[in-house]
Amino acid sequence: MKFHKKLVAGLMLAANLVISAHAASGGIPWDKAPIDVTNQASLQNGARIFVNYCLSCHSAAFMRYNRLQDIGLTEEQIKENLMFTTDKVGNVMKAAIDPIEAKKWFGANPPDLTLIARSRAGSNGTGADYIYTLLRSYYRDPTKPTGWNNLAFPSIGMPHPLWELQGERKPLFETHESHGQQVQVHKGWEEVTPGAMTAADYDKNVGDLVNFLQWMGEPAQNKRVKIGIFAMLFLALFTFAAWNLNKAFWKDVK
Repeated sequence: MKFHKKLVAGLMLAANLVISAHAASGGIPWDKAPIDVTNQASLQNGARIFVNYCLSCHSAAFMRYNRLQDIGLTEEQIKENLMFTTDKVGNVMKAAIDPIEAKKWFGANPPDLTLIARSRAGSNGTGADYIYTLLRSYYRDPTKPTGWNNLAFPSIGMPHPLWELQGERKPLFETHESHGQQVQVHKGWEEVTPGAMTAADYDKNVGDLVNFLQWMGEPAQNKRVKIGIFAMLFLALFTFAAWNLNKAFWKDVK
């Protein structure tokens, strides 16, 4: 019985945002995520969306609130706009959901998202590409327990977290013949119920959220790039100086 419960919990966890090897190779092709971790305005908006729409269920247990100062936010801005009243600025970004209730509802706690953009790469692209496509591929499906399905991850166990922003859509398909069989190919979407955002605004905001998740997976990446550039410049200058020193040392040697 204990083994059976653990197996069910494991299967429920796999049905959430964590992608399996099968799901990575299935579904629709992934779109390229608009990643630019030097764009602070995008990162700040992504952080706001993450706190408002993701942090209720998903933690970022390896990220502290005060680290958001690295993307241009002040401590006061973090406290006023991105934190629960009971949190401290030095705390990690912990989900608001009760772990006991989460396990009761989903069979297991929703996965931590700190490294999600780094860990979900597949043959279709990067982890950021996957999340960007996933959050733009939901549609209503009354046959599923959550009422939602996803073209990028068929039979996903996670409901649409941003549906109020995107609205409800229906996928459109064309039928083609392939190797003597009729195959349905996704060709677009039909809007069923409009959301709070236009399609273009929604895509932009999802891009900002994914950009933040990409940055969160390695907050020091911008600093690392700068250090790398300075190191390369130093090595270039050192090489030039060493070459001239060597030339001067051997100039009188016949």
